[in-house]
Amino acid sequence: MTTLSFSEQDVTHLTEKDVADLAERLEQDSYSSPFDCLKDWHLLRAIAFQRPELAEPYYYLLDMEAYDES
Repeated sequence: MTTLSFSEQDVTHLTEKDVADLAERLEQDSYSSPFDCLKDWHLLRAIAFQRPELAEPYYYLLDMEAYDES
């Protein structure tokens, strides 16, 4: 399985299809190394922060929850 390496600038060029492919890899979880999975997870997390409209359908893969700090 191939993973992506990324930079902050790369996130701005990703398409919905790129993010869907990334999410599919994470769902299949057939990585040769746990570190490859972690790279994809960090990429999805970066997308969620920088372009949340692309990552919103895949938030369940990130286990991100809203916290009430009040």
